Amino acid sequence: MATHRIAPGLFPPPTYSHSVVVEPGEQLVFTAGGVPLDSDGNLVGPGDRVRQAEQVLANLGEQLAQAGTDLEHVVNTTVYVVAEQPSDLVAVWDVVTASGLAKGPHSSTLLGVSMLGYGGQLVEITAVAVIPS
Repeated sequence: MATHRIAPGLFPPPTYSHSVVVEPGEQLVFTAGGVPLDSDGNLVGPGDRVRQAEQVLANLGEQLAQAGTDLEHVVNTTVYVVAEQPSDLVAVWDVVTASGLAKGPHSSTLLGVSMLGYGGQLVEITAVAVIPS
């Protein structure tokens, strides 16, 4: 079982943990970047970070289910947002914290970037999850 930890000498994180320790013998799954494409490869939510974040999380749920786990067992994410303002990041982070990812809480890094791999793509999430035994 993963142990979520808050370092007492650091600031209290609002919706994530400082670190997660995975016990020996646990299996992990590392996902490729979750992108806002539908099952036909079409971009979902052009110009809409919130809608894209929702699609990315839905796709991430599918990736994890195929591996035998789910959002609640994610121990780490990196969230990339094409952003010009801090509010752009907050809008996506609100979607992340409303998802099953917040039940951990997992450790996470939220980044504002200038561009991502697909034209019109505004959000991408990579994740590491424990596969429950």
